[in-house]
Amino acid sequence: MLYRTPAVRHGAVPLRLSPEEINRVVTDQVADVLFTPSEDGDTNLRREGVESEKIHRVGNVMIDTLVRLLPATEISNGMPGRYALVTLHRPSNVDSGERLREIFRALQEIGKHVEVVFPVHPRTRQRLAEIGMDDAGGLRLLGPLPYIEFLALQKRATVVITDSGGVQEETTFLQVPCLTLRTTTERPVTVSMGSNVLIGEDVERLKTETARVLDGQGKRGGIPPLWDGRAAERVADIVMKG
Repeated sequence: MLYRTPAVRHGAVPLRLSPEEINRVVTDQVADVLFTPSEDGDTNLRREGVESEKIHRVGNVMIDTLVRLLPATEISNGMPGRYALVTLHRPSNVDSGERLREIFRALQEIGKHVEVVFPVHPRTRQRLAEIGMDDAGGLRLLGPLPYIEFLALQKRATVVITDSGGVQEETTFLQVPCLTLRTTTERPVTVSMGSNVLIGEDVERLKTETARVLDGQGKRGGIPPLWDGRAAERVADIVMKG
């Protein structure tokens, strides 16, 4: 099983609030081999009673894809100058019209200080239209982008504002400051070691942390061990050895 670290509030214990998390715990208990992306995954599995000999830390297989495709971003058009890159799609941020309106207005405020590039998820765009907030208001709203084009934007961004788990990992590898609009993350290593800052639901903090990045005080962090593009090779070696 390729293991996903339990969702945590930063600095707190794992949460059991979602079906995904419950399914993870059940699957972990019946799996014969578990592959983890980082040391915190090993620790959590042992805390949950998984035998140490079943646990193999191999790195992050998603980073394998990033490393392989990163050279292709050199020929992909990026934005000139400084910009904030935004992604939003989680129900906690876009399903509530009040919450989405609050975030959108905060992004418009940020847009007075730096260009804001926002590839809009179709679901998010629909919700913006429903609440009468589909006027860009100074933001650069784009359609969904192919992976390589989006990766090129991430690599060159001054700051990334997101609620995506995968983007938290990619920005950590790219060492681009990342501000995550969530109260929890299932990628705690991106906070403890990487470039990720968990903002929660506080849009005032979002504006403050963005200003810190623009002033050159953004968090760069480091790249977790074994996030080197060879995780799948390690998985294959372990499986072949049986």
